[in-house]
Amino acid sequence: MTSSRLAARVQRIKPSPSTSAADRANELRRQGQSIVNLVVGEPDFDTPAHIRQAAAAAMDKGATRYTLMAGTVELREAIVAKLQRENGLTYAMNEVIATSGAKSAIYNALAVTLEPGDEVLIPAPYWVSYPDMVLACDGVPVTLPCPESQGFKLTPAQLDAAITPKTRWLIVNSPSNPTGACYTAGDYRALAEVLMRHPQVMVMTDDIYEHIRYDDAERVHLLGVAPQLRDRTLAINGVSKTYAMTGWRIGYACGPAALIEAMMKVHQYSMLCASIIAQDAAIEALAHGEDEMKKMRDQYHRRRDFIVRRFNEIGLKCHLPRGSFYAFPDISKTGLPEKDFAIGLLQAEKVAIVPGSAFGENGKGFCRACFATSYEQLIEASNRIERHVQNLVK
Repeated sequence: MTSSRLAARVQRIKPSPSTSAADRANELRRQGQSIVNLVVGEPDFDTPAHIRQAAAAAMDKGATRYTLMAGTVELREAIVAKLQRENGLTYAMNEVIATSGAKSAIYNALAVTLEPGDEVLIPAPYWVSYPDMVLACDGVPVTLPCPESQGFKLTPAQLDAAITPKTRWLIVNSPSNPTGACYTAGDYRALAEVLMRHPQVMVMTDDIYEHIRYDDAERVHLLGVAPQLRDRTLAINGVSKTYAMTGWRIGYACGPAALIEAMMKVHQYSMLCASIIAQDAAIEALAHGEDEMKKMRDQYHRRRDFIVRRFNEIGLKCHLPRGSFYAFPDISKTGLPEKDFAIGLLQAEKVAIVPGSAFGENGKGFCRACFATSYEQLIEASNRIERHVQNLVK
């Protein structure tokens, strides 16, 4: 099939940079090379046993059929209970939809709200998928540079200046991929003051790293600070990162009933419903996964402290991420563009990282390293990175 037969929206989007980097690393590994992969944002832990057992029990009792499009009643009840218990947010059942991963929830929301030319504000550095999902839905991604000097966070002045009559959405990801930045109650309050002056702007909060926070970083939701935005806010979350359930593909969205109903129209024709077995596993995770989650978070905390310290010792200045499981070191000392540094590191020392430019224009000069891998692998990776940097700057 020639490209002329493909829809324009498909030709506008590009392959995921992080997936491409992972593919390169995996190909070298298949060739028998010893690769330390710091690319993929995926916990290295197995899904906790009690969650796996819940899935097995679901199959044993015959839970192998379709569910309601929005998800089982039991799963949505578990989501509603979680939001009330942990976030102080109250949702009705018709304001919740379970999807095949959080990415599906984001895409569906954009698909049902964007008209050609509608703008989506995306603070940068950003998760690599946001701009291309906007493009795939005929929207216009508008990236807002948030440099390290402002904590990699959006300021109220930036937000106010960026809003136009075409602005449809603001996406806020906290804790952030790739920087680990966390918005505080004060940050949210200031942004909410701007948003209240622009009632046409909807807000999407990507809360997928909600529980992976360190050093007593404040766990606060935008709607906990600014409940007046509830009628135009869509909260996105899932079980992938928190409970080491990436392959189970369960995400969810909570928001105004009319928006959830519209998302269900796309959902029914693209995937119908999430796997019933995975939904039962997610119920167990949401209800009883806290202890295992805390154990995993403690390990991420230890790994974060180590890898950030090592980057700084090597001379690659690295701020301390407050959440998620990514380090975002400044590699400008090497004198190389970040893409060349990442490619050279993989070729010379077999360590895979993602160039910072994959996360937006102001990611130039940085690289992202995922520390959701074993402590031993991080030791090995840091030693190899140190050797590579020494060879570059000697």
